[in-house]
Amino acid sequence: MSHTDHLKSSSDISVKCAVVTCSDSRDEASDSSGRFIRETLAEAGHEVALYRLVPDEPDWISAAVKVAVDSNFDVIITNGGTGISRRDNTFKTLQEMIDRPLTGFGELFRMLSWQEVGSSAMLSRATAGVIQNTLIFALPGSTNAVRLAMEKLILPQIRHLVSEMRR
Repeated sequence: MSHTDHLKSSSDISVKCAVVTCSDSRDEASDSSGRFIRETLAEAGHEVALYRLVPDEPDWISAAVKVAVDSNFDVIITNGGTGISRRDNTFKTLQEMIDRPLTGFGELFRMLSWQEVGSSAMLSRATAGVIQNTLIFALPGSTNAVRLAMEKLILPQIRHLVSEMRR
């Protein structure tokens, strides 16, 4: 089966998603990045069955992710906590949970981000991988960064990635 045929065969897959915002400063009303992720997924026909806003604390982050993994979600998308400040705990927490890294995601995200923001792109530790049988994407908290990741990387491939996970 060619790559194009494989993409077409996965075009009808239903994807069950969780969105987790990791932030010490946002609440649900001000969580524009989390809202953008949820709305974009829904508009693309995916089910957003879980939304959590948690402090950027390792125990809170891992607990929210564990709920989604244990509930057999296909995809988890986090936002926030991927920078390099002392309060950015998402990256390290998820790195400890990821079984199979999807290193190309972070590389591509930073390349695309560089085209928009220049050398500041190196500050992002956006990452992706697999925890058990669930794909996880960790995005920065910036709505512009979330838009870039969703439109250029995640949405064009989400069904294909889930299809690969189910094989």
